[in-house]
Amino acid sequence: MRKIPIGIDDFKKIIVDKYLYVDKSLFIKELLDSGAEVTLITRPRRFGKTLNLSMLRYFFEKTTSSLTPLFDGLHIAKHPQCMEHQNQYPVIFLTFKGIKGETWEASFDKIKRLIADEFWRHSYLLDSPYLGEHQKRDFKAIIDRTANDVTYELSLKNLTAYLAKHHNQNPIVLIDEYDVPMQEGFKHKYYKQPTLFMSSFVGDGLKGNEYLKFAVVTGCMRVSKESVFTGFNNPRVCTLLSDAYSDKFGLLENEMQSLINECDIKTCREACLGDIRAWYNGFSSGHLTIYNPWSILNFIDSKCVFNAYWVNTSSNDIIKDLIKNSKEDVKEEIAQLLQGKTIEKRVDENIVFDDIRENETALWSFLLFSGYLSFKNLRLVGNFRYADFFIPNKEIAFIYESTILSWFSNKEIRYNTMLQYLVDGDITEFTKLFEKFVIVSFSYFDVGEQEAENFYHAFVLGILATLANTHFITSNRESGFGRYDVKIAPHDKTKPAIIIEFKKLEPDEHETLESAAASALQQIANKQYAVELQHIGYTHIIPLAIIFEGKKVLVRKG
Repeated sequence: MRKIPIGIDDFKKIIVDKYLYVDKSLFIKELLDSGAEVTLITRPRRFGKTLNLSMLRYFFEKTTSSLTPLFDGLHIAKHPQCMEHQNQYPVIFLTFKGIKGETWEASFDKIKRLIADEFWRHSYLLDSPYLGEHQKRDFKAIIDRTANDVTYELSLKNLTAYLAKHHNQNPIVLIDEYDVPMQEGFKHKYYKQPTLFMSSFVGDGLKGNEYLKFAVVTGCMRVSKESVFTGFNNPRVCTLLSDAYSDKFGLLENEMQSLINECDIKTCREACLGDIRAWYNGFSSGHLTIYNPWSILNFIDSKCVFNAYWVNTSSNDIIKDLIKNSKEDVKEEIAQLLQGKTIEKRVDENIVFDDIRENETALWSFLLFSGYLSFKNLRLVGNFRYADFFIPNKEIAFIYESTILSWFSNKEIRYNTMLQYLVDGDITEFTKLFEKFVIVSFSYFDVGEQEAENFYHAFVLGILATLANTHFITSNRESGFGRYDVKIAPHDKTKPAIIIEFKKLEPDEHETLESAAASALQQIANKQYAVELQHIGYTHIIPLAIIFEGKKVLVRKG
């Protein structure tokens, strides 16, 4: 069996050292056929962006030794018109995926090192007669990392000019994960500096550059508003919504099965394909459905152990922060997603980081293009595109569940113990812990006047994340916070089923906690929730009223 390329994204190393490889070389043909001067391709992390750009570099770049054998037997070798372009161009290759730091100074230092390394790779230009003395001084200053900020901002544009004049051939520019510095800036609250730098660096280097053959830029999303692409006349933007390159990133069904079949591992060959699909499939790419390649390779490497491999490739801190601090209707919709439902949302391909926390369209689009959601039924409604969003598979569901449970991990309360008392029907012990839980958690989820609603949604999401494997959880909202109900029905029908009605007392209401509890329990009876559960086989059903008044809470059993 060929070796499994875990964490290896250098095309040459994979081919020469005979690692497992799914042939995506027709990416080259599709790119050449497009004729686009600047192409932006956005895909979630670990979907093969760096490997594909590495392949482009080895295919197009002029070298002193032929790299033709790298492509022997690959699909692209069957297209002679494409092969005429092999090793014909100078190439600038930069990957920003390692540009991470808690401060702009730390990130910028890494950017300067990255640019310096690429200039060093082309250091033969220091002997070129096409560079003047002042240009060589700037060139050396970049390598030495002593250049001023403006010189770094103009370095991409200048390097394309130097290469074009020296080789008498315009260079190809390949920029991988261009948006990582901006995501890091958003995460650590220094978003403005990397955005301004990348706008100058990439914008000046690619926008109207007479020395450019073509450029391919990859990232997780198209960053808008202060975008590096603002003012471009003809960039070709290919997101997950596009059919362009839809089969070039991620694994198709037949590609996944070919990897499984090639591995001489009995457990993998006998693994249920349905389980593999449930765990790692479900990502929409244009009209195709694809697998996460990182997860499939790790699944094979682990001798076919199902696990959440993708979650460990990033801290997911941005997602955790966005979900925790989202409004109550967002938490409600996440609860629907965790129950396997879809939600209709408008899709915006232009992400404005500053809007993500306040603009729900920006938030949902961010989750989609980052790989935390998938879509179907893309359609045009008026001037906007809408789609049905859903959680693509078990691995991504695990990220949501672990994020939700992390909210309660450092509390002065045994959250799992509290829920265990609830599902066991021990309402006395549940009530003791729940009252303490409310006091501790309200400050954590405090959003002013909406603290009760925000706490409620967090609590329901916690129930879903904790009990979803053993219970059927349903929640319905009829009209306002006072009409919420939650039904917790165990898979084992001999165990207690729980029906919960929540109500928050407003200051101007003439109800007491006790009277509101009685009213809530009467509502459960009037709507005959217990009868419905009895009809499907439940024999022990507990009605429960939970009433809030400020930070006071009353729990009453029917």
